[in-house]
Amino acid sequence: MPMLNFVAAEPNRLAMVPFAVLLLAIALGPLIARHHWERHYHKLCLALAGLVCSYYLLALKQPARVVHAGMEYATFMVVVGSFFVVAGGIHLRAKAPSSPLRNTLFLLAGAVLGSLIGTIAASLLLIRPWVAMNRSRIAPMHTAFFIFVVSNIAGALLPVGPPLLLGFLNGVPFFWTLQHCWRPWSTTVGLILLVFFVLDLVNWRTSRKVSSEKNLTSWRCDGAHNFVFLFAILAAIIAVPAGWRELLVVLTALGSYLGTPQRIRESNDFSFGPLKEVAWLFLGIFGTMIPVLVFMEQSAGELGLRSEFGFYWATGLLSALLDNAPTYLAFFAAVLGLHGLELKDTAQIAAFVTSDGRELVAVSLGAAFFGALTYIGNAPNLLVKSIAEHGRIPTPSFIGYIWKFALPILIPILGLVSVLFFAR
Repeated sequence: MPMLNFVAAEPNRLAMVPFAVLLLAIALGPLIARHHWERHYHKLCLALAGLVCSYYLLALKQPARVVHAGMEYATFMVVVGSFFVVAGGIHLRAKAPSSPLRNTLFLLAGAVLGSLIGTIAASLLLIRPWVAMNRSRIAPMHTAFFIFVVSNIAGALLPVGPPLLLGFLNGVPFFWTLQHCWRPWSTTVGLILLVFFVLDLVNWRTSRKVSSEKNLTSWRCDGAHNFVFLFAILAAIIAVPAGWRELLVVLTALGSYLGTPQRIRESNDFSFGPLKEVAWLFLGIFGTMIPVLVFMEQSAGELGLRSEFGFYWATGLLSALLDNAPTYLAFFAAVLGLHGLELKDTAQIAAFVTSDGRELVAVSLGAAFFGALTYIGNAPNLLVKSIAEHGRIPTPSFIGYIWKFALPILIPILGLVSVLFFAR
């Protein structure tokens, strides 16, 4: 009698095709038929996810895989949605127009803040003032570098959000990543900000020739009480068991929403449109990603990964395509397997990473850094893109983001980091 588990039957490789179709649709749909994509993308996401889930339910008789993916998606949307609601109740008014130096310092502050409150909360909190302070000369590069630094690189120091939160929940000590990752993190942030400063200086000098705009606003924060709700959500994510955690997070977000004056959300041009778009897209991603993750789990030991350098690049490149949270978990399991450990052995995991966790450093940094390569590599990326587009801000297309920014700027920097810290 077959058991209800994760390994009852091996899926056909063709089951990964819907995931590839969805990636192509996300990349090309807005370029080829933007109007039709905006009207029907949710139907495609639902259909592709439904096709894969039906295959697992009806053909493979593996409901556990579908239930697990559904629970992961529900938790994901509860966390993202709650941060979205709470951050929408904080209106930061930045001094505008901004200079290249002020922009660079803002991104540096965003990297630090993202390390403390998580990249989702930091991205949602800072994207609107970032747009406002650069509105007179904002370019697609401003969105791209914001995603690089605040939405991704910032998340490599503390496990206050995905992907590192998954390691913490499986036995990695809370301050372990800070202790072992701060040097490559600092190097990466410094190099990206240096490139940004040069490019923004060129943009600033060009815009000054065509604009005589004077200072329009000063620094101000409305709805500061919502920082309490932000930290309450973080505390719940870290300390409260699953099940109760999601309920508490939702109630906290509801308290923030009801306790915040409507004028503050209106100042942020707040709407649920961006959240709705992200919910549909990630429904498709979580649903179609099931067989891809199964393949990774079953083939991780056959990939020949033994070095820190290999784990860094393999985790990174797949994080750009599969979302960095499940990719981190898959390669975390692969690292443990090399040392005869399993994810359920939390006590042994804590002892292992304390004594010898170099491969896990590579996996952690690869997942956090390379999530910035595409819009689907990390949860905040699509949120930032969607908020920018709803605000009529110049935003790189899916392919344009990769071709114009990720490949020529991010890949060389991440390659240099791999040579400096992992090429042994």
